[in-house]
Amino acid sequence: MNGISASSESRRWTALLLLGFASGLPYALSGDLLAAWLTSAGFDPGKIGALGLVALPYAFKVVWAPLVDRFAPPILGRRRGWLLCSQLLLIAAIFSLAQTDPRRSLQLVAIAAAAVAMLSATQDIVVDAWRADVLDANQRGPGAALSVTGYRLGMIASGAGALILVGRFHLSWPAACRLIGAGMFTGLIGTLIAIEPFAVTNPRTLHEAVVHPLTNFLTRPRGRLILLFVLIFKLPESLAAAMSLPFLLKHGYDAAQVGTIQQGLGIIVTILGTISGGLLVHRWGIWRSLWVFGVLHSVSNLAFLALTRIGPRYDALMTVIIIENLCVGLTTAGFIAWMIGQCDNRYSAFQFALLSGVMALGRIGARPISGWMAGSLGWSGFFAASAMCGLPGLLLLPWLQGAKPTTSVSSAGEELAVELQPS
Repeated sequence: MNGISASSESRRWTALLLLGFASGLPYALSGDLLAAWLTSAGFDPGKIGALGLVALPYAFKVVWAPLVDRFAPPILGRRRGWLLCSQLLLIAAIFSLAQTDPRRSLQLVAIAAAAVAMLSATQDIVVDAWRADVLDANQRGPGAALSVTGYRLGMIASGAGALILVGRFHLSWPAACRLIGAGMFTGLIGTLIAIEPFAVTNPRTLHEAVVHPLTNFLTRPRGRLILLFVLIFKLPESLAAAMSLPFLLKHGYDAAQVGTIQQGLGIIVTILGTISGGLLVHRWGIWRSLWVFGVLHSVSNLAFLALTRIGPRYDALMTVIIIENLCVGLTTAGFIAWMIGQCDNRYSAFQFALLSGVMALGRIGARPISGWMAGSLGWSGFFAASAMCGLPGLLLLPWLQGAKPTTSVSSAGEELAVELQPS
């Protein structure tokens, strides 16, 4: 590898980590941190829960994702230009949120938090599209792992980090917001060192940016099966995640210790699992990895069955948390790498937003289902049934092998872009 290519590769991987971190950093400002801030200000759970709706832009980002494919800012290129614009506006929105006071005007807090969520979701759209464009088939596993690791670290820094600073060191909530805003400058560094993907033909109209990518996806071989697979593949994980905390609290585990183990040890193991998953995807290939990870993340739910019989022993809880989070990390790396490969580079912003939105729909839809299952089947029956819910996704895998997007390169000057096409 010559000096230029080595430098380019180093910039690519560093940017993946920094942009992943910048994506995870503001997430808590429309979720847990906002709820904690309002709780400390004395608001009742009803108002706090209602204000949680400011996070809705994360679920509906596919609506404005076509704008990212259609238009290119005048600086840094289509992907990096959008990254720079969204990050600068996001930093401004975070500092604006820090200027609000829920005791004086809850409405202003809601508006500022919604703006943060909107711009953070926009940054996610561009980061996902850039990642899909710059990673070739051999790089998707490690690239997805590095990006997800950065995302998790960003969530830890803003979530656990801010809570520690406020709770232990008595930092004010506005000051914590400003620190998160300052932390977003890591994303700007990532944008500036990132490599702009080789240009492919941009959609010429918004109609092309919406209808063409959707038609491209739905009319490709097994396109609808891909959407169904995205909806159900992680169902065992989503079901267990929705009910694991209520299960542990009802079985005699202390809330503080459960939180410490889940948020401390659990996150560390998830990151290690994500990194391992990326390396295994690179070594095994995407399909073998999906088979293995799909089985593991289903079977891992059975570890909770042991807790129904052992009782509140923390060594057993730690073992279960390690098993669960390791499998979650492995599956996340493999699944994200596979999703990247389903995107046509012309429409990667729209198509990845579509896939991630369907995945989020599956996660959200699993919550009421999990409550009904636990109430009807009991805890042992629930965890056994949730493990079995992995079978439909595994049964779809043989039908999906070989499905890939088809991208036409419209001019001779774009031949280099073929190297980045999903396969």
